Amino acid sequence: MHNLIKADLFRYEGKVTSKIFLRRLFLTPGFAYTFCLRKAALSKNKSPFYIFWKVMLRHLSHKYGFQIPVTTSIGKGLYIGHFGTIVINEGTIIGCNCNLAHTITIGQTNRGPRAGTPVIGDSVWIGTGSVIVGSITIGNNVLIAPNSYVNQDIPENSIVVGNPVKIISSPAATDGYIINKT
Repeated sequence: MHNLIKADLFRYEGKVTSKIFLRRLFLTPGFAYTFCLRKAALSKNKSPFYIFWKVMLRHLSHKYGFQIPVTTSIGKGLYIGHFGTIVINEGTIIGCNCNLAHTITIGQTNRGPRAGTPVIGDSVWIGTGSVIVGSITIGNNVLIAPNSYVNQDIPENSIVVGNPVKIISSPAATDGYIINKT
């Protein structure tokens, strides 16, 4: 098993075994999708199995509502807690140990001073219904509260709330939210 996949699996239970792998693969939509996403990305331009993994990824995308392109740069330890409409632009960069909740959008802005896609740091927790758009940087150890609209840079060690966004400095922003870090 590839190290990226092991790190993703570790986030769910804090250990990696064959039994946990099979249970999560068949019973946890977020891990099943992440597994196929990683396999497709790792086999792209290298393996005849790339088509198989792309077809599986497309099937799971329709089944669970996840739209995360294979070309999206995502660090190790991705955790998708629940299934249901996660849309991420392919130009987005996501760091290690990030949690994604359902009904989130991480997208591109096509005009204005923030035209482009977000760069998201390590240990970022993104709450239900959040929207993150534009050429912005989200620092490390940031908690984005549910239903927040983020279109500006966020410093590390912060809690982000609301629309318009309110930034609260907190060295322990993701403590208890992001567990089993890799």
